[in-house]
Amino acid sequence: MVVHPKVPVISFTGGTATGRSIAATAAPMFKKLSLELGGKNPNIIFANCDFNNALHTSIHSSFANQGQICLCGSRIFIERPLYEKFRDAFVEKVKAMTVGDPLEDRTKQGAVVSEQHMQKVLSYIELAKQEGGSILTGGHQVQVEGRCAKGWFISPTVIEGLPYNCRTNTEEIFGPVVTLTPFDTEEEVIQYANCTDYGLSATIWTQNLQRAHRVAHQVHSGIIWVNTWLLRDLRTPFGGMKNSGVGREGGFEALSFFTEPQNVCVKL
Repeated sequence: MVVHPKVPVISFTGGTATGRSIAATAAPMFKKLSLELGGKNPNIIFANCDFNNALHTSIHSSFANQGQICLCGSRIFIERPLYEKFRDAFVEKVKAMTVGDPLEDRTKQGAVVSEQHMQKVLSYIELAKQEGGSILTGGHQVQVEGRCAKGWFISPTVIEGLPYNCRTNTEEIFGPVVTLTPFDTEEEVIQYANCTDYGLSATIWTQNLQRAHRVAHQVHSGIIWVNTWLLRDLRTPFGGMKNSGVGREGGFEALSFFTEPQNVCVKL
């Protein structure tokens, strides 16, 4: 489809490496491109947040679909006065998550997509240890019984103690792995948030609306959620910055992308 001369428009959602390959093929053919690619999304939690809401939603935004959502918040930055309280409560809840058959009511996390991907995720957990991280929970393959005994399951993993700009914190893992990092100032956490080549989404938790806007406009992400996650209005633009993609989906942006403007000038 990418190389076919009668396909003038390409909209792709997937990995950054694949998107780069599609762009290299399509650009010389002057095809229109919309690429929604990878993410390494920051989740910024200020001390004045609604604690319970931030905690509950951050569990979901970290591990939904085993972390295999490009919009998952895989880097959690917590203001230092709240750090220990949030870390301890977060880890306690993650430890209580049941990994297993997704058809079972008690299951909170299923399998990753393939053995190859499982090995990739596990390799990043080993890398995190080499980079000085401490595994607070998880970090290993899980063997389940019954119908899914041959599935590729990984325990939800929480890591702390890593430099903000290490490989674990800057490369997309796309699995049930999150890192926790304390911060002291807005300037510091903005630097942390922007240190990757990705810029798809970010989440900010604060009850100070002025701070929310101030920080949001300095974070290099195409989608910013404040005190929520994965809330979509299909009329609004959707897409990323930097290596997270090209173009926007949704609303008038989608209409413009899938059509061609034409100027017809008539003189009588």
